[in-house]
Amino acid sequence: MLITCPYCLTRNRVPPERATEDPSCGRCGKAVLDGRVHELDEAGFDAVVAGSELPVLVDFWAPWCGPCRMMAPQFEEAARQLKGRALLVKVNSDEAPRLSQRFTIRSIPTLIQFREGQELQRMSGALQSAQIIGWLK
Repeated sequence: MLITCPYCLTRNRVPPERATEDPSCGRCGKAVLDGRVHELDEAGFDAVVAGSELPVLVDFWAPWCGPCRMMAPQFEEAARQLKGRALLVKVNSDEAPRLSQRFTIRSIPTLIQFREGQELQRMSGALQSAQIIGWLK
């Protein structure tokens, strides 16, 4: 399967059976599926979201948002538990206003699930890690 490195935006081919073994990027050497939440900007968004065959879960958030800050550790825990099965990323809606407009983000936090660049579903409001994992499945 193809996975775009969230660090250098290089597309990498990863055998599905090795997705949970911390595969590294062929260009920068960093782990492409490390179970971490990665921050994306407008420049890297399409490369990562459209360039990954794994499901990508995007959290649109802002630093001033209380529910967003409350959900952040839960989102990080979900990323750890979904390591190798999904890529979890965050987009700061204040720093990426064109993405917020493009996806009609009206409230935050808003989670949007993508597969190969196509939006599958969305949900607004803070969730616990178990809810995030259950919703993604």
